[in-house]
Amino acid sequence: MTRLRAFAAKLCGWVAGACVAAMMLLTVVDIVLRALASKPIPGVFEIVELLLACSFFLALPATFLRDEHIVVDMIDGMAPRQVPLLKRISAALGVAVLALMAWQGWIAAKDSLIFGDVTFDLSLSRIIYWIPVLAGMIVAALAALVMAASSDADRRKDDA
Repeated sequence: MTRLRAFAAKLCGWVAGACVAAMMLLTVVDIVLRALASKPIPGVFEIVELLLACSFFLALPATFLRDEHIVVDMIDGMAPRQVPLLKRISAALGVAVLALMAWQGWIAAKDSLIFGDVTFDLSLSRIIYWIPVLAGMIVAALAALVMAASSDADRRKDDA
């Protein structure tokens, strides 16, 4: 299970990293073209916006699977035995919050599709923006569920 979890985290990380790299490259090319030839890339803001959504929401499952959240360890020193239980509780809470966000996102995405929402410059369907957001939240909820069910020994083995 730890190998599959590591592979899934690496895959999500690579895809998110590729989106960040594409954002940077696109922005640099747009600035250079704008400065040298007065020819900006049409719709660059919308493309960067889409890539930003992809990078964040596709990196979210990797954060859960690697157990690399930003934490403040106030309780670790006072009650070290309770930390594994608290990690499981926080992962279970993460599942609930992400499931709620995915459900509400699904409603908004469905409305966007029904009403035919499009972007201003490129007339891209807004559903294209919702796909990585919903996929990221659903996969992150599954990743949080895996982490909630994993034992403390599995987590330590992954850290080594």
